[in-house]
Amino acid sequence: MMFLNWGLEAFKWQLLLRPLEKISYTNAYRSVLAGCSITMLTPNRVGEYGGRILYVREEHRLDAIPLTILGSVSQLFITVLMGTLGLIYLKYVSHDKQLFNSLPAYTEDILLYISASAAAFLILVYLRVGILVKFLNKIKWLQKIAAHIVLLNTFSRKQLLRILSLSFLRYMVFILQFVLLLQIMQVDVSFFTCFRLLTVFYLVMALAPTIGFTELPIRAAASLEILQLYSNNILGIQAASLGIWIINLVVPAIIGSLLIFGIKILKDK
Repeated sequence: MMFLNWGLEAFKWQLLLRPLEKISYTNAYRSVLAGCSITMLTPNRVGEYGGRILYVREEHRLDAIPLTILGSVSQLFITVLMGTLGLIYLKYVSHDKQLFNSLPAYTEDILLYISASAAAFLILVYLRVGILVKFLNKIKWLQKIAAHIVLLNTFSRKQLLRILSLSFLRYMVFILQFVLLLQIMQVDVSFFTCFRLLTVFYLVMALAPTIGFTELPIRAAASLEILQLYSNNILGIQAASLGIWIINLVVPAIIGSLLIFGIKILKDK
């Protein structure tokens, strides 16, 4: 499923680049993997564009950076939205209050308000990016930046929703991967309970400040705090968390590093 995960991201990247230049699906896939190698060295994977733009024509590279950010915003919105819905279900619909009973007083309310506000802000920025472009154009010293993001204003609502749907499919792959690994590690939690808990887990990971290789202990701690309330298989939970980190981050980063190294060799020649 790792290949499906990054395959969906490659297709999304191909769609994002379409107003700028046409890129083959193979190169889009390579571009995404190259971006993975850079994200391991930057906070919350913000340096993803550093690897991706290597597969974009040199004259288009600055204009491609906002397109990368737009794709990241769509993925972040889905993560925050699903996490918010997961929190709402666990707090107001589910009779199972184990997760909230383990938290300090009012923590769940604060987390819910922050995530709901973040989701509202992200979807507003994502669907109304043209307003941001117009605003930057009105400020003289920001007009140079606006010149590079004006391309974002060319996306129709239909195209933006299509990109958003790909982000949702990729999110579901994340969830299914984790659920399957937990089952393999014999963590005995039902599928639907696991699904709801993992939406909260990915919300926490999206909001927590992390840098590449330092993400592992935070990931392990967060998954353990959430899932150990429903299973005493501590080793299985930690092994599944480590497995997801290796499958979705480390392996693609290694492949991406080899691709970048290959590009450097070709340029030197």
